Amino acid sequence: MKKKILNFLSEVRIELEKVTWPEKRALKITTGVVVFLMVMFAFYIGVVDIIFSKVIALFLR
Repeated sequence: MKKKILNFLSEVRIELEKVTWPEKRALKITTGVVVFLMVMFAFYIGVVDIIFSKVIALFLR
């Protein structure tokens, strides 16, 4: 069992050396884009939720 775990970790290390990591600048830009889009999507969902809540409240009165 110990041999299999060590073999697995060795293979993981080999594969991680093959990975092409993004540059720091590109990583910052793409992270900013993702965070911005998440905030915009959350705002959109919030507005839609408020609208549907008001419409449903009108029907339930």
